[in-house]
Amino acid sequence: MVSDEVIDKIKELRDKEQTEPGDALVLFGLFKEIAEQEEEVKEELEDTDEIIVQNNYSDADFKYWVKLGEGKFDVGEGEAEEPTVIMSAAADTWAELGTGDLDATSAYMAGDLEIEGNLQDAITYGQILDLIREVIEEFED
Repeated sequence: MVSDEVIDKIKELRDKEQTEPGDALVLFGLFKEIAEQEEEVKEELEDTDEIIVQNNYSDADFKYWVKLGEGKFDVGEGEAEEPTVIMSAAADTWAELGTGDLDATSAYMAGDLEIEGNLQDAITYGQILDLIREVIEEFED
């Protein structure tokens, strides 16, 4: 069960007027907590091969990585070793993607999100993030 504290922190991040690149680490740290607590997410992660996503900010000196699959969800600042997917976007695009206000397919098609590497891994990454967002929505209601 996701704690009210985690949901409140996510709402706080979403409601911020001005986001900062470092907010992504906070948000994904909260996503990690959800991934460790929610059975549906844990099962999905167990059924997924390891994916390493490098997220780069094109308009700021900030990078972070997300490693998921094989039952795990982890996140860290900096560059990942041997990412399977590299995504690059401006801070505003990342903020909208993080909250779910913008979907990755639309951002990619509009040219606001660049994706290099294994596109199937990118799709799986998006599906797992969508699942985490669905869990958040359930607890917000």
